Amino acid sequence: MKIWAHRGCSQRYPENTLLAFEKAAAIRGLTGIELDIQLTKDRQLVVIHDERVDRTTEGTGFVRDYTLSEIKKLHIYADGNPGQSIPTMEEVFDLLESRLKQNLKLNIELKNSVCPYEGMEEMIVEMVHKRGLQDAVVYSSFYAKSLATVRELDTDAEIGILDRKVSDCLYKLKGSCGATVLHPFWQGMDLPAEQLEGYTVRAWLSGHLYPEKPTGTRLDLAALERKGITDVILNEPECYL
Repeated sequence: MKIWAHRGCSQRYPENTLLAFEKAAAIRGLTGIELDIQLTKDRQLVVIHDERVDRTTEGTGFVRDYTLSEIKKLHIYADGNPGQSIPTMEEVFDLLESRLKQNLKLNIELKNSVCPYEGMEEMIVEMVHKRGLQDAVVYSSFYAKSLATVRELDTDAEIGILDRKVSDCLYKLKGSCGATVLHPFWQGMDLPAEQLEGYTVRAWLSGHLYPEKPTGTRLDLAALERKGITDVILNEPECYL
């Protein structure tokens, strides 16, 4: 079973921050890190999950309505210390590039199924190619049309289609969205494992994000593997490696 850090080490540290990514990258045996990108008002790629800034900062409103300089003034609190801010994708690459050129992978989710960020696909693909990180990056999205655009831009890219049920992921993949990998919710495995043979099934988990306390329970990875799951994207990778 391959282990990925969901928004970095997002239970112990604030999600989608340089701190959470730095801690994840230091874990021996970690396959990769997952994060989310959106565009600011002045068309800068920033790393944040929600379309609004309300949950993770003291600000309010949509990411798309902030300029980069405005969004950088917002704080993401880490144990009461407002030392973290919403990072740009360039800052994340600066932090992780050396590890990505070794053996770490990066799953970039394009958060464009709610807010249609025109041109975001071209921007992120160009950024990845400029740094020579094509082999280290996986693109994913719930928006199949966006993935088809990524496939047109990079015919060799690894692309994962996101959905809650693995059957819906498979349906979209076969519908020529450009994806080669299935990214279902871990409890959405509604097909027999035999039907998933030959596919990478990278299942994601939700909940228990910082600052919630650890549950004290552990996933039965062997049971998930029997369902056809090959990778898990979870909030506490350090508990499994």
